[in-house]
Formats: sequence, C-alpha cells, structure tokens
Amino acid sequence: MIVTSPAHASPVPGAVAPAVELCGISKRFGETLALDGASFAVQRGQIAALLGENGAGKTTLMQILAGVQAADSGELRLAGQRVELASPRQAIARGVGMVHQHFQLVPTLTVAENILLGAPRPRFLLGRQPLHVEIAALGQRLQLPVDPAARVAELSVGERQRVELLKALWRGARVLILDEPTAVLGPLELGPFFRALRALAASGTAVVLITHKLTEVLAAADVVTVLRRGRTVARDLPIASVDGDRLGRLILGSEETAAATGEAAAAPMTPPAPALAASAPLLRLRRVSAIGQRGERALDDVDLEVWAGEIVGVAGVSGNGQRELAQVIVGLRPALAGRIALAGQEITRLPVRERLARGLGYVPEDRLGDGIAPALSVQHNLALGLFRQPRAPWLLPWRALAQRSAELVAEHDVRLQSLAQAAGQLSGGNVQKLILAREIDARPRLLIAAQPTRGLDLGATAAVRERLCRLAAGGCGVLLISEDLDEILALAQRVVVLFRGRVAGTIDRAAASAEAIGKLMLGRTADLAAAEPV
Repeated sequence: MIVTSPAHASPVPGAVAPAVELCGISKRFGETLALDGASFAVQRGQIAALLGENGAGKTTLMQILAGVQAADSGELRLAGQRVELASPRQAIARGVGMVHQHFQLVPTLTVAENILLGAPRPRFLLGRQPLHVEIAALGQRLQLPVDPAARVAELSVGERQRVELLKALWRGARVLILDEPTAVLGPLELGPFFRALRALAASGTAVVLITHKLTEVLAAADVVTVLRRGRTVARDLPIASVDGDRLGRLILGSEETAAATGEAAAAPMTPPAPALAASAPLLRLRRVSAIGQRGERALDDVDLEVWAGEIVGVAGVSGNGQRELAQVIVGLRPALAGRIALAGQEITRLPVRERLARGLGYVPEDRLGDGIAPALSVQHNLALGLFRQPRAPWLLPWRALAQRSAELVAEHDVRLQSLAQAAGQLSGGNVQKLILAREIDARPRLLIAAQPTRGLDLGATAAVRERLCRLAAGGCGVLLISEDLDEILALAQRVVVLFRGRVAGTIDRAAASAEAIGKLMLGRTADLAAAEPV
C-alpha cells in the first residue's frame, strides 16, 4: 500500500493542521464493509481529488465528513481539532458543504427557496428581491449563472448542479465537497467551472473533488488520494508526481486492467458503418416541437433520423433541448407539433408503455427520478422490463427472473449486498449499471441512452461503450445523448448538435471534431463548412 502520510498522524508542533483530516475511518452496512480504516486529508487553499472505482467508498467517506453518515470507528479533525458531526446541520455550521451526486433539492420550490431552505440565516431578515439579487450576483461572480425565480423542476440536470454549488457557497462553506461535479456539465462549461474552483481555492477554501475523469484530475487537482475496496491505497500524492497510467493502476489494482481501461482507450471497439439499404430509418422525427417546463419552446422544428445499426450522437450545452428530445421520443412529454415514427409506424400519440412494447429502450439522464423505483429491490427493478408486455404479476416466472437477475448483476458488475437490497441504496454508478442492464437485456430495437456513462469508473465506462457498440453491430439503433464530447466522437457515426431547441447542424464522423461540434453548440453555423444545417 502506498501512503505518503501516516493514517493516524498527530499534528506536528508549529505545523499548519489540514483543514480536514479523516483517520482510520471504518463503516459497515449490514454485511458490507464500505470503509476499512480509510484516511484522507485536504489543506486550506487546496484541491484534493478522491479517486476509486464505483463502490470503493469515496462517497461514504465524504458523507461522514458532511454529517450524513456516522463512522463506526476512526477520527475526524477540522483544523487540527477532533470533532464529531452528527448531522449535516452541524457540518454546515462548521463550514463543511457537500454537493451530492444525487441532488438534495425540492423540485416544487424555486432556486432561491432551495438555497434558503435549512439555512441558519433568519428568513424574515431576507426580502425576496434582495435575496434574488444576492444569489444572481454570486452566480455571476462564480460563473455559475442561475435564475433565482425559476422552479427547480424546470431546470436541466446541469442547471440543478449549479444550484447545489451556490447553496453550499452561499452558506459560507470553507470545505467544499463535490461528488462527481463534472458529470452533468457540458464540455464548454468545464473551463469556467474549474476556473471557479481554482478561484475558490485561492481564497482559502479547501475543495474535495470526487471524480472518475483522470484528465480533469490531472488538470485541476493539487493532490490525489485513492481508495480501493474501502481502504486508502495512496494519499496526498502531488499531482506533479503522477500520470494517468499510474492513477489507473492505483484505482484498479492491476496494470493490465488499467491499460485496457485508460481514458484514451475507453471505447475499445467502434461500431461498423450502418447499412442504410432499408427503405426507412428506424427512428424518424419530422418538424417536432415541444414545450418545456417553463412554457418555453424547448424543441423547435427538430428533424432527426437514426438507422438500424447506427449510433447517432446528440451534443449541446446543457439545457438546449436534449432532455426534452429524449422525453418526447419516449412519450414522457407530448409533441406540440410534428411526427415521430419508429420502424415506419407513427408513434407520436402513443403512450409510453406502447412505445416500450414496440422496442424502445430508455436510459434517462435522471437515473434516480426516472430510471428506477428506489424503494423497490434490485430484482424488482430488473423485473420492470418484463412488464412492458402486459401480464399479471402472479404469472411472471419469478424463479427464472431471480436467476436472470443474478446473471445480469454479475455481467454488468453491479455491486450490491443482495438482490433484495433496495435499488435506491446503491451508489450512483451502480444504479446506472442496473438501468443499463435492464434496458439492454430487453433487447430494444432502438435505445435512447442519455448520459449513459455519467458517474461510472474507467472500467465500467469502457464496458458500457463496448455494449453500445455491440448493440449497434447487432442492428439496434442508438441515440446517444451525451455531454462528453470524447464519448460522442468515439462512438457516433453522425453527430446532431442542438442549440436553443433547434438542430444547429449535423456532422458526419469523418468531419467531426471537438472544435467543429463546439462551434455548433454556440450557434455558429455560418463559418462551419463541415456541418449540414438542418
């Protein structure tokens, strides 16, 4: 084990104590040992990355720091003083704020109301208009713009994350924990986001960055700590002393596996060019428009086609109609105008269940809100795929379903206590694996995959991308909605770019590049000869 500082080190006289130090932390959930003597530290003014596979214990360790979970054993020190944080309120009072991977927001409340909810500042001293001005100014200063009056239910996932960040910073967080913060950000949002983090660190804030994206770690972090199966295998590694290969080996514990799943090789296979000899595309949208949550036109005259055996990528800055596009195709949002056809048959007015029965698969971007029933067991969530064909529950082959569920869990490496465990108790990455397992096992004719690798570790990301390629190679059409341009460039035969609800252009694989897509994402079509504006 590589540990560059002792797990139970006592403060050295005259030395500046870390802003946070976790020493010998253990935590058990039933039969599962989530943390086994883990340690971690971050200094004031430092960005410390916390890495590890899905289920390595990263989120659990930080939830203990944030007062969400209680450790079974170990010590927590803030500025050198041993403390016990029994609740998030106590952690916030001590200056510890956490932006969770699964957002802690009330959808029916406004942005300002969510930020104010539970805050220690007396509400009666804060008028609505001054509060809105204060929040808007904070967002502009940190390059995290939000509309304080907007309801959270109306926001995209990326916009909701900004609200979570502002909520923690508005409350005066001096230690800021970010759990997979870039998973919901588009590529054009990353630069401003990391500049904001660097500015926060320069002001003395201690920033903890939980992520799977090694390129971002190498670009943004000062030091790195790695967890594997609940144990700290490397701590406080200076970023200048590591590279992607070494971090991959530390995370996975195998040089061979790390080499196979490095970010440069995250898409181990590329689907062959689709055969477009069919008389009609598998999916066809013609002049489709839709209204968003706020009453705006979220989609405006969208034309789009996906052929059998083809992966079509949909790119765009968060909030430009990607979520509404997926919802309209699946039937979760009505089309205001236009027509949608699946395998040559119009489905524009069909209910969701009928669309799924005709071979539509859906991996939603909001995996907890739309992808699973959190209170139901893992096995029952996998069984939801069978209900696409109407039948009485007592006629379902439960014994065969249990066996198939166990096979899917093993095949997709879903890490859990048992099939009876509530799906909502799984880590974010394992919830994503569960949804993918269910949708792929249903053998869809067309799969809509929205942010399919968000929050997944290197190995799981590579496995998911390979499965998408195999689906396409087998004749399935895939509509890949992703804010990861590397993912789209690696997998898609064509890229459709949305800007303000319209198709700004379509680019074939041969002409696709991050620069070309980026121009369309900003609405710049006039100087882009490679694109075909629709």
